[in-house]
Amino acid sequence: MTEDSVMLEPSERLDYLLTHDMRIIQSDEVFSFSIDAVLLARFVSLPPRGRVLDLCTGNGVIPLLLSTRTSAHIGGIEIQPRLANMAQRSVQLNGLESRIEIKQGDLKELMPEGDKSYYDCITVNPPYMPLTTGEPKENVYKAMARHELGCTLEDVIACAARLLQTGGKLAMVHRPARLTDILDLLRRYRLEPKRIRFVHSRIDTEANMVLVEAIRNGKPDVRLLPPLIVYTDTNEYVEELNDIYYGRRSELRNGDHE
Repeated sequence: MTEDSVMLEPSERLDYLLTHDMRIIQSDEVFSFSIDAVLLARFVSLPPRGRVLDLCTGNGVIPLLLSTRTSAHIGGIEIQPRLANMAQRSVQLNGLESRIEIKQGDLKELMPEGDKSYYDCITVNPPYMPLTTGEPKENVYKAMARHELGCTLEDVIACAARLLQTGGKLAMVHRPARLTDILDLLRRYRLEPKRIRFVHSRIDTEANMVLVEAIRNGKPDVRLLPPLIVYTDTNEYVEELNDIYYGRRSELRNGDHE
């Protein structure tokens, strides 16, 4: 599929993913991807081959970005039909149908079906906000992306535990306020936290994101990586962010001297 032949809905547009000149279908009517998805796709430790799955895949940005780092087959699951359709068309637009498969469905219903249903790696950028009193005021697409309407944090972690093989990795991006819940649920489902990295907008602000990677049936041994600062004092991306946005690096630094 070429840009000239792709069918866009009236509210949709084509945006660039700067890395590798990919294009992605987006719309202001639904939740568009942001820096958290990019950071997750560049943080996760990927196998060179095998099977990778992205939960809550939205419009498919994470599978697209992951395809630049691994030769593994990449799946994506999205509960909202409109977003799943946008993701499928973006995969076709970039000619990646043989490597990425997007399905519409509910992650709570995903179950292993023989050896082929076990994954080497799972990524997820889940809804961050637990349901509280009152209904979210956004439209249904944005509400489901932000609030635990379609799945809870426990649903996500339980799904990963079902589908990961022993030694397989789960990587997620979330809000620091939920870190205690994340670590508690990971251990409850035998997913041992291995790498944690906090993300700060600026050097003098509190963290507003946290990246966490865990291993199925792993041994206790967690690394707290150096914090990732997004902006310089002049409101420009720091070098590490520029490197991953413009393709000079395919992954975030691992905390080692490089």
